[in-house]
Amino acid sequence: MRQPAHGGNIAWAAALAGCPPDAILDFSASISPLGPPNSAIAAIKSQIGNLKHYPDPNYSDLRLALSHFHQLPPEWILPGNGSAELLTLIGRELAQLAATILITPAFGDYYRTLTAYNAKVLECPLSLVSQCGLLPRGDAKGDGGSPHEQLRTRRVNGHTLREGEAPTSLVIGHLSLAKDKGLLLNNPHNPTGKLFSRDSILPYLEQFALVVVDEAFMDFVPPNQEQSLIPVVQECANLVVLRSLTKFYSLPGLRLGYAIAHPDCLAKWQLWRDPWPVNTLAAAAAIAALQDTEFQQQTWAWLPPARNQLFQGLAEIPGLQPQASAANFLLVESQESISQLQQQLLKYHQILIRDCLSFKELGDRFFRVAVREESDNQRLLTALKES
Repeated sequence: MRQPAHGGNIAWAAALAGCPPDAILDFSASISPLGPPNSAIAAIKSQIGNLKHYPDPNYSDLRLALSHFHQLPPEWILPGNGSAELLTLIGRELAQLAATILITPAFGDYYRTLTAYNAKVLECPLSLVSQCGLLPRGDAKGDGGSPHEQLRTRRVNGHTLREGEAPTSLVIGHLSLAKDKGLLLNNPHNPTGKLFSRDSILPYLEQFALVVVDEAFMDFVPPNQEQSLIPVVQECANLVVLRSLTKFYSLPGLRLGYAIAHPDCLAKWQLWRDPWPVNTLAAAAAIAALQDTEFQQQTWAWLPPARNQLFQGLAEIPGLQPQASAANFLLVESQESISQLQQQLLKYHQILIRDCLSFKELGDRFFRVAVREESDNQRLLTALKES
């Protein structure tokens, strides 16, 4: 069986580990361990009888629920069969421009959709400060930033580690000819977990023909810290924001995401795609989940201490250096081969981590792990110490 490019391939992992799929502890897919919410499960059960009918082709109830959630008119929202389907539509749109700038390392599906439409890609590496100017806010000006942005640092195994994660400024140089180009990035950034500040992205709306911000992990950032561009989407006809409802609410099997953009743009995409992309059960689960404020608060309370536990534990293992993250995953640099480590964890501990071979800038010295509940995190840390 071919090694997967994405995380979450339990069948592949179980075959390699020689165990049933349900025996695998999956750290490779960045899905919340707290869900699905009971409200979403109840909504799914309530709609079983409606499976004999086609879904509403306009998804009026779902769009209305999303419009209430984001305080936007429904016509600015387009539900899709996961954000992956919407990304494919966006790739077709971006391919009509002279080129698309990607902040790299980039999610592999960005390359998939852009390649499918023969779009020209210009890569802007996250690590090249001199060329892309990606500097933590405060560091660039030497002012230390706001209290929220001041992070504690400490030394572990010879590395300076930053605990927690604050918004980071996004500065891309050499944009004098960007008017005919697109910009595609995710925020928080995958796979690093960096959170770009809203204010640092806004200027690019005036410099690029189209700006697409994939906010698949923004739900994990508490409302008082999030940097979503959804509040400004009605002011910017060239802005598209992508959201996923599967990671935060633990519903990847239902495939549900949505795009927020100008109604004219969404109407055009509607003509490009197949009818009924969202099934009845997914739509019902989404409506219930969006209204489940208790589950949302529970998630925001759970993530910071669980992420810190995993971060601290990884930092204490010789040869590993985790990076601070605002999302529900951590990127970890290793002094050893990750391919070998991944196989050892599967064969001897039935634990699956996400290698970063699909991120060509990272290669075989980085891996990514989801943040799970305390007992699961501890099991991973123990296994890593023994590997």
